[in-house]
Amino acid sequence: MKPVLAITRRLPDAVEKRARESYDLRMQDGDDPLSRDQILDLCKDANAALVSVGDPIDAAFFAALPQKVGIVATFSVGTDHIDLAAAKANGFVIGNTPGVLTDATADIAWLLILGAARRASEGEAEVRNATWSSWRPTHMMGTQVTGKKLGIIGMGRIGQAVAKRARGFDMDVHYFNRRQLPEDQEFGATYHPSIDDLLPHCDFLSLHCPSTPETRGMVNRNFIAKLPDGAIIVNTARGDVVNDKDLIAALKSGKLTAAGLDVFAGEPNIEPAYRDLPNTFLLPHLGSATVETRNAMGFRALDNIDAFIAGKEVPFRV
Repeated sequence: MKPVLAITRRLPDAVEKRARESYDLRMQDGDDPLSRDQILDLCKDANAALVSVGDPIDAAFFAALPQKVGIVATFSVGTDHIDLAAAKANGFVIGNTPGVLTDATADIAWLLILGAARRASEGEAEVRNATWSSWRPTHMMGTQVTGKKLGIIGMGRIGQAVAKRARGFDMDVHYFNRRQLPEDQEFGATYHPSIDDLLPHCDFLSLHCPSTPETRGMVNRNFIAKLPDGAIIVNTARGDVVNDKDLIAALKSGKLTAAGLDVFAGEPNIEPAYRDLPNTFLLPHLGSATVETRNAMGFRALDNIDAFIAGKEVPFRV
């Protein structure tokens, strides 16, 4: 008999194929977000569970989860959708998927930087809606990227990859991190010991910090006031690090030139005002959305489950 694996969302074909080779799968027929009770129903006879971002893996979930499950592997690096303390208290192992989505997410951060700076959403809309009348010397002028100052908050793998790419744009890179990195990991960037020290040096600011009690709502009115006038903010981290109302106010007032956002608080139910702002470049959480990366994430999640089922050390245990 194969071990039973509960999977809460549809996964890439290659990942599901590998999972079926080793496990008796419990999955939904569609691909809608499931409630806590629906996930628990999938898990009722499972030996392991594979969950995703947005699943309600909270204290109530772990209190009701059968001990037979053993491991909950998440199809993500981030674990803010999981109550880690409750998992530990109830004896469940948690695994995640670090190290495989760095380049894909850094590429999206650069898509946001360029798209927001060069008014890509507005330009594409003119072409698609047939409202583009002609080339004009003053038509839809954006912000130059090359040679500007880029600030990075959170210089982990993704922040470093963004900094590395910035060298190709001759940017002056500055960063804040909980600790200064070795020189060979800085890619020529200048370290700042506090966010307040960093912000005045940011023509562009790219967010790469986790969602924690300290960072939630961090990008607020006071934070934005310390940026240079006309700065551009991009976010591929977590939506709740931004205070939406304060960011929207700054975009409306002209304090900020633009924003590029791939993540949102409460997604997909985003703050409606973002949709009406011409100076926003918006994506539906596509940071890791390449075939190569999503396959690698799924394989890493399965590596964690395979190791646990075999009684071995879980390689990417949180």
